Amino acid sequence: MSPVSPVNAAPVSTVAQLRAQVERVQGRRLDAPVLPVHSALAELLPGGGLRPGAAYSVPRSTSLLLALLAQPSQSGSWCGVVGLPRLGVEAAEGLGVDLSRLVLVPDPGPRWLAVTATIAEVLPVVAVRPSGRAPDGEVARLAARLRDRGAVLLVQGPWPQAEAMIEVAEPVWSGVGRGHGYLAERELTLTSSSRRWPRVRRARVLLPDAAGHVSAASEPLRTREPLRSVDDERFVPLEARAVG
Repeated sequence: MSPVSPVNAAPVSTVAQLRAQVERVQGRRLDAPVLPVHSALAELLPGGGLRPGAAYSVPRSTSLLLALLAQPSQSGSWCGVVGLPRLGVEAAEGLGVDLSRLVLVPDPGPRWLAVTATIAEVLPVVAVRPSGRAPDGEVARLAARLRDRGAVLLVQGPWPQAEAMIEVAEPVWSGVGRGHGYLAERELTLTSSSRRWPRVRRARVLLPDAAGHVSAASEPLRTREPLRSVDDERFVPLEARAVG
């Protein structure tokens, strides 16, 4: 497996090299069908996948972002991630992302939108965490570039004219027993709004599940054992945190 390709800037030479590498390995078809996603996430997206030329608004959840990148990368699409300096490649690999097809731009600086647009010229799937507000004119130009190149944009945060907007609610961790044990899995309710359907869609997923992957939640939430609270002054409360 080739190492992840780090890109600290986006000079013309770097873009040309990436373009040549991608075109050598993978042809880009503007009439391609939607890019696949995990079956647990498919019902949240119009057409059941990521449509080339479209932008999607996703929450600031690194695990969900990686889960959306997993299937496209496994099916041969190169993916770029812009503006996430703390992204862990081990976590990405654990959620199924093919690291040999992952390009990272950890710190694009104030020109994050220009860097994102440049990467979208080369890679079929680009994820970005904006560091500021994008001017309307530049957003429109980026949208035109996405349509022209057939690229998919995943934005962590609100985005104008998004194909779908996914949000996370009701996270519940489970796995800790009576005062000991490990956090095994997290159940989430994901909601998706889109102009292509009249009402909000919902899906319950495990992210991660006990194996560290994404999967559909098969049991009702009330039957699953949540984290137990300890009402005893002899114990110091512990705070469990998860990245993403």
